[in-house]
Amino acid sequence: MNFALRIPDYYKNEIESLKGNVSINQFIVNALAEKIATLKTLDYLEERAEKGSRSHALELLDSIDERKPLKEDLL
Repeated sequence: MNFALRIPDYYKNEIESLKGNVSINQFIVNALAEKIATLKTLDYLEERAEKGSRSHALELLDSIDERKPLKEDLL
């Protein structure tokens, strides 16, 4: 699909400084792909959260044995 895209000068200047060795077209296509992936992930996580149960999660956490952290896990 091809279409004309008007980009304000301030965005064009930002893209030019950030794009590295790729074309502006490829930069915009990658930015769109990242945005779509982010929105789909958000939708997926919201769906999963609706199916979850806070009380069940707290029960699972309460069932874990109280142990000291391993030496390498300490900050």
